[in-house]
Amino acid sequence: MDLFQKKIKTSDIDSNLGVPLAERMRPTNFDQFFGQKKIIGPGTPLRKAIESDQISSFIFWGPPGTGKTTLAKLMAQATKGQFLSFSAVISGIKELKTVISKAGDYYKLTGLKTYLFIDEFHRFNKAQQDAFLPYVESGEIVLIGATTENPSFEINSALLSRMRVYVLERLTESELTEIILLALQDAERGLKKLNLSIDDDALAFITATADGDARRGLVLLDTVAKFIGENSLITLEALKQIHQKSFALYDKSGEEHYNLISVLHKTIRGGDPDAALYWLARMLDGGEEPMYIIRRLIRFASEDIGLADPYALTLTLAVRDTYHFLGSPEGELAIAQAVVYMATAPKSNAVYTAFKKAQLDASEKGSLPVPLGLRNAPTSLMKDLGYGKNYQYAHDYKDGLTDQDYFPEELVGRSYYNPTEKGREKSISEYLKWYKNLRNKSKSK
Repeated sequence: MDLFQKKIKTSDIDSNLGVPLAERMRPTNFDQFFGQKKIIGPGTPLRKAIESDQISSFIFWGPPGTGKTTLAKLMAQATKGQFLSFSAVISGIKELKTVISKAGDYYKLTGLKTYLFIDEFHRFNKAQQDAFLPYVESGEIVLIGATTENPSFEINSALLSRMRVYVLERLTESELTEIILLALQDAERGLKKLNLSIDDDALAFITATADGDARRGLVLLDTVAKFIGENSLITLEALKQIHQKSFALYDKSGEEHYNLISVLHKTIRGGDPDAALYWLARMLDGGEEPMYIIRRLIRFASEDIGLADPYALTLTLAVRDTYHFLGSPEGELAIAQAVVYMATAPKSNAVYTAFKKAQLDASEKGSLPVPLGLRNAPTSLMKDLGYGKNYQYAHDYKDGLTDQDYFPEELVGRSYYNPTEKGREKSISEYLKWYKNLRNKSKSK
């Protein structure tokens, strides 16, 4: 059921069977496995469970190329279990139920477990995931679900409560370096027969371009090896000829989408224009829709800058029009301009928090009546009922201010907006102090 149950020999490589380097270099034991020491290193709970043959169903969550499939296979191999690999993209529940029923028979006959590895597990809908519940509970199989998406959002909670989640991390550049060098030096599975060498700049380029993904790094190495031929030096120039663009890890509808917009927002709020530009570049490089970023910046201008610098809102609206007019890539510079401006602008969420308080009163207090004196009185009946009575027309008073209460009676004295001493809000703060003092004096007369 798995391609790697067949050991690949040197003769296979020589005969050009077309087995990709990334497949040939897949580890066959834990000593060959790089990375993920936090979950699979000696003494870790998962490693102890493997050594004692006490593995229960679990989820591997992590980016592509971090070893999810390989680890699952090594675990089955270490416990002499049967390893069956499927993809949620092409496999149906009916097919899997047939396999699971046979797995029960296999256990009765041999006493060995069946490890059912399902890649892209999040592709099953919640109803399909429910179908695995009885088998996970009975222990007839060890279900290993692999996903690049956050299990909290994508995996049925009932199933998730019965399965432990192990988080796999992107491989570090030093780990990727070891993998690339091993592939160049391995005579049985790797490229040693080609007698290739690599300069430092080229090695650094491959590990950086791999972006934490061992498979991506090995694919690039395999491609450049075929391009330059045997007895050659892999150089940065050769790599750049065959590698046009690095596609960053980014899912415009998944968790990474929200992680990146979150960090961009927090970085601007924290006042770091350099880091903010980096996260903006990451989002654009990953293919994010620029108008989505602009919409979030417009929101930021109101939520986190507010009246400390009202021009921020004007600027972001201008950026929207600029991008509509220019498009990419020229319009992206206007987005960068707004990011830098807002990162360095004075910040205030006073209007944001004030509006939240007002909304709370509006929802909790019900439909409080408008004070009679503030109601419109277009008819004589309404005037007879007291509509508009004793209304104080502000323009008739000194400084254009009165001591009239504008709240419903139940809310008189409420205070929502407390401006900061930052930017333009400092002058607003001074105005409000003067205004409240003037009203208090007028009422005390």
